[in-house]
Amino acid sequence: MNREELLKNAKPILFNTQMVQAILEGRKTVTRRKIDRDITNFCDVDVDGTLLDYQNCDGDFINPVDICRYKVGDILYVRESFRYVVIGEVGYEGECVWDDEVIEYKASQNEFEEEYGWCIGELGKWKPSIHMPKEVARIFLKVTNVKVERLQDMTQEDCIKEGCGELSEEQFAEFWNSLLPKYYYDWMSWQGNPYVWVIEFERVKV
Repeated sequence: MNREELLKNAKPILFNTQMVQAILEGRKTVTRRKIDRDITNFCDVDVDGTLLDYQNCDGDFINPVDICRYKVGDILYVRESFRYVVIGEVGYEGECVWDDEVIEYKASQNEFEEEYGWCIGELGKWKPSIHMPKEVARIFLKVTNVKVERLQDMTQEDCIKEGCGELSEEQFAEFWNSLLPKYYYDWMSWQGNPYVWVIEFERVKV
C-alpha cells in the first residue's frame, strides 16, 4: 500500500515526542487512551470489574470495544510536533544557491541536522502535534487489537510495550499523571484507576 492509499482513510492519533521516538525505535507497540465517563457510567460491570456492555440512548446494548474510535484493521497516521525549515544547496564557493522548504520532526532532530546541517536557513516555530496536517505524516500504524482494561491492571511487560522501559509502578503512575490535562486529573489519574482503551498496533512501512 503506497502513501496516498494509506492517507485516504487513515485516522489521526497524537503522540508526544518521547513516544514518537519509542515508536521509531520499535519499543512502543501499544497505547492506552481515556474512555469518557459518559460511556463507563452506562456500562454493565462484571464482578471482576470487566465492562460487559454499553447501553446507548436507544436502549441498545453494545460491546464497549465496538464504540472505541479505533478498530482492528484501521490505519492510523501519527500526529507529532514539527516545523518548517528553509534549506539551501551549497554552491562551489560555499554559498547557498537555492532555497527549499522541508519538514523537521521534533522526535528526529539529530537525524535532521545530520542530513541538512550543511545549509540550514530559516527555522520555523515548532508546531504542536494537534496542528500537524495529514499531508506531512510520516508514521503509519495498523491497529491489531483493541480491548478495555483498568489502568492499574498493567503489568511490567505492558509498561515495556508502552515504550517506557522497565519502570516501576510508581514511576509509570508519575509518567501517566504528567500527561494529563488538569481537567482530567480527578478521574483519569493513576490513583483513580479509570477504564482505558488498550490499543495495540504495528508499524506500517511506506
